[in-house]
Amino acid sequence: MRETSSNDQVVPVANLLDYFRTSVEGVIAEHGVDVKPDATYYVVNLLTLYSRSEELYDDDGEVFGLKPLALMLADASDAPSPEQRNSALQRIGDVALFISGFFADSLATHAVDLDYYIHMGGSAYGSLSDEVRGTFRGRAFAETYGELAAKFQVLVDVLNEVRDRERQESDIDLLRTYQVWRKTGSKRAEGLLRQRGVVPIVNRKERHH
Repeated sequence: MRETSSNDQVVPVANLLDYFRTSVEGVIAEHGVDVKPDATYYVVNLLTLYSRSEELYDDDGEVFGLKPLALMLADASDAPSPEQRNSALQRIGDVALFISGFFADSLATHAVDLDYYIHMGGSAYGSLSDEVRGTFRGRAFAETYGELAAKFQVLVDVLNEVRDRERQESDIDLLRTYQVWRKTGSKRAEGLLRQRGVVPIVNRKERHH
């Protein structure tokens, strides 16, 4: 695979899985993030999988694109079997984590914003953890899904950092960063603002999840 940096130079990557593992584990270690190895491994595999557009986007033969999370949730609710429901819930969590992790800035100004993606993704992983906990095959994964749910915002911050390091940006968009902080209470966004001399103040009417 090839990655494009901010100066439009193409940087070859020999092994995508190793690349994401090194990047994610590096950010986690540097910032002292408390994420268990199984959850980290899950995220690294998710990034590797969704780096291929055919895995990220839906293709029914007529429409190729990303289905809205609300429609995915409807699919989960209407699923004819527990297995299909669990698959739909996992898809919601995975897509929400990937999009909010790598496209958080663009979501900040959308009607369906970052806060929505974080809520939907965390809730989906939480429901999935509850669903699979009572099954023999699912017991091994219930704890991981539970951690993904509980630390969804933390993992979004980790992926935001991975994304920005890949871009090799020397500056940040203060307005979008502020919007991300105001919507989600992201510790990473707050840290970036403070680095630039901006001290975010919580409005008493605002609540962060």
